[in-house]
Amino acid sequence: MDAHAAATRTPGRDVDRPVRPAAPPKWPATAAWLGAAILVVVCVWLVDANWTRLLGLPEAVLRYADLLSQGLFLNPFQDPQTEWWTVAFGFMLDSVTIAWIGTLIGAVLSLPLGFLAARNVAPAWIVAIARTILNVVRAIPEFILAIVFLLPLWGFHPAAGAIALGIGSVGTLGKLTSEAIEGLRPGPVEALRAAGAGQLAVLRWGMLPQVLPEIIAFWLYRFEINIRAGAILGALGLGGIGFLLEQLFNGREWARLGVALVVTIVVTIVVDQISAVVRHRIIGDDIGEGRATAV
Repeated sequence: MDAHAAATRTPGRDVDRPVRPAAPPKWPATAAWLGAAILVVVCVWLVDANWTRLLGLPEAVLRYADLLSQGLFLNPFQDPQTEWWTVAFGFMLDSVTIAWIGTLIGAVLSLPLGFLAARNVAPAWIVAIARTILNVVRAIPEFILAIVFLLPLWGFHPAAGAIALGIGSVGTLGKLTSEAIEGLRPGPVEALRAAGAGQLAVLRWGMLPQVLPEIIAFWLYRFEINIRAGAILGALGLGGIGFLLEQLFNGREWARLGVALVVTIVVTIVVDQISAVVRHRIIGDDIGEGRATAV
């Protein structure tokens, strides 16, 4: 560029500007959405359901709501209504007990498996075996466990339901435990190892105190899930509120069925709220202690 051209150049007009990057092609996202839509249509077609019956759903809901609410407007302190509420609460207490025992079984079995499935604790080959076990257990529903493995051993007994819930809890709790262990703070662990502590001492004093509050919160959350899962197992004949609901439904005793449903909903909500408060208290205290230690 000669001197005249440089003198006559307009400032700011010929300065090199960054090249705008090319926009990514839109066809992959469009193809993904189109594939998802086709998959939904295929699934709806394969279900082969009588979708026209959905038009009568509002009427059916109102009709059954009227039948189920008949027992709620009766005096609960008069016989036989008193017995209805007492029996329903008794069966619901059985469901809570079954869920609690199942949660304890799952907690005891999942804790060592969670440590064995953590990459920062066990060798790679042990981690692979432990995670395979957790994946297999998590893939089998509690209903299938009860039918295939536990009914032949215990028959129609609440113990079969509690064990099914316990085994089903191992897969989820073990996975969550291993993830919590892999995400712990390495400082206390490194300090113990530098002081010459053995592996068991590191696990007991360096890892377990850090992850135990979070693990207990997982246990309480699983307890909430087991209460609802236990109701399904009860319909199989393994005790609890599900067994009562199944019997009342087969007998078309709509008034008593409505009472049992209300008891189920109320007790489940109360237990969920109490468990949530305890979980938040545990996790909140743990976070507060962690912040104080960091300061």
